[in-house]
Amino acid sequence: MRKIAGTVRTPARRIYLGPIGLELGYDGVMSGFQTTDAPAAVAKAAQSDPIELARQRLIVALDVPDAKSAMRLVAELEDTCKWFKVGLELYVAAGPAVLEPIVARGHNVFLDLKLHDIPNTVAGAVRSAAGLGVRMLTVHAGGGPAMLAAAKAALAGAVNPPELLAVTVLTSMDAGQLHLIGVNRAPSGQVELLAKMGLAAGIRGFVCSPLEVAAVRALTGPEGVLVIPGIRPAGAAIGDQKRVAGPAEALSLGASYLVVGRPITQAPNPAEAANAILEEMAEAL
Repeated sequence: MRKIAGTVRTPARRIYLGPIGLELGYDGVMSGFQTTDAPAAVAKAAQSDPIELARQRLIVALDVPDAKSAMRLVAELEDTCKWFKVGLELYVAAGPAVLEPIVARGHNVFLDLKLHDIPNTVAGAVRSAAGLGVRMLTVHAGGGPAMLAAAKAALAGAVNPPELLAVTVLTSMDAGQLHLIGVNRAPSGQVELLAKMGLAAGIRGFVCSPLEVAAVRALTGPEGVLVIPGIRPAGAAIGDQKRVAGPAEALSLGASYLVVGRPITQAPNPAEAANAILEEMAEAL
């Protein structure tokens, strides 16, 4: 791996984007386009239009307190975005029923519950989630190798199962926060340890901050599906996040998908904010 003008670039290879069935050439920025099951029209548009390709890789976080607020955002953004994340706040408030109208409108759903419990309980939850029509699902890598293996095994035989993602270290945590919970290594070292553990358990998808994406990409190779939160476009407030980067930088380091919440959902015009982020992403595509 060599570093050029502050940006990590890696040798040419293929990156698999998992649930949408796309493979993209990678040489430090995403380029090229192939498709296995995506409609030919979408493939052709993405090949010639970086904004369209960016649309396939931006996930908007619906971190809102009720289904009405969520569906209002979906309606505002559905001509701009293809992916929506449903996390704990919305899922606890509205239940699994909140997923149905989003999926019915043709959108991809990332269900971000960060499951973390004994292996048997997590396996059961993963089996239940597999029937909800979601395309990605998170478990906490901190649950350990037995829990990760049980989660992976729970999807065996499922029809159109979601991509299972292991969350490494939350983007709200830094070295000081890790130290307080007894982890005496830097976030980067902890992320790599957990990613290696996940790979050994058969998981190929991970959630990490933009600061670790290049290292995790080196571990997973092109088949890894890397979903990156902690994305802050130019001029956005960092808030409670500790390890952040801009959209173009995260993509150039090897991200498969970017998760953006407040910079879009709390903007006066969410669609306008999303389009601005797509333009930033397009710089790396």
